[in-house]
Amino acid sequence: MVETLIHLQGAVLRAAADGQHFQVCLVGLERGSQQNYARVIACVYSSETGSWGNLVSTAFPSVPYLHVDPTIVFMAKPGVLVGDFLYWALTGNFVRIIEFDLKRQSLAVIGIPVDMDSWRDYEYSVMRADDGGLGFLFLSDFSAQLWKRKTDCDGAAPWVLGRTIELGKLLSLNLHSEQVPLRILGYAEENNVVFLSTVHGVFMIQLDPLQSNNVVFLSTVLGVSPLYYPFESIYTAGMGIAGGHDGAKLLHNA
Repeated sequence: MVETLIHLQGAVLRAAADGQHFQVCLVGLERGSQQNYARVIACVYSSETGSWGNLVSTAFPSVPYLHVDPTIVFMAKPGVLVGDFLYWALTGNFVRIIEFDLKRQSLAVIGIPVDMDSWRDYEYSVMRADDGGLGFLFLSDFSAQLWKRKTDCDGAAPWVLGRTIELGKLLSLNLHSEQVPLRILGYAEENNVVFLSTVHGVFMIQLDPLQSNNVVFLSTVLGVSPLYYPFESIYTAGMGIAGGHDGAKLLHNA
């Protein structure tokens, strides 16, 4: 019997005009215990039909498997919805991005725009670019690189560096290399904001338009770093207040 290892992530989707029905999309990286195969899998549940759809899969690139740092779906980084696509970041010895086409029910594995050494820890996140397409946020020391994919006339979609943000200047902080590195706690795509942890506290940075304000300091609990999840509340038009989004908040789970 061949043992199968599956690491799953998920997302819950609801159409803006439909307050009753929703979809649950699960995605995962499936790998045999002997590392003889690997594939990305996805499946969607519809509350309207009350059933799961067909299992979708695509082959995962063959790479050396390091038991000390296996490639898995990044559990600390929720999926990001960009148009009709859901994206998840992978972490481990082979950092890539999983793309799930909700309309065509197809999967793809996308490369990232920067080189990452397997022995170093990096802070990065999938995001929406300023043009509404797929973006990639990468922290390099105390600057933030905002990348985006641009489709050319031949249909190729290379990564292009959109802008670089000097976080020390933006947050009015005196950041030094000997301090604890910055950490991405979460990204909320509907409000286009990112939460960063610094030695001075937690900052929420709205990327477009670019601004920042100190939100709250979140310390560790009993020496264990909690997980943080961006939360965006919504409300329906015609219910006494104007329709739209009610901002982004950060929830933590010890």
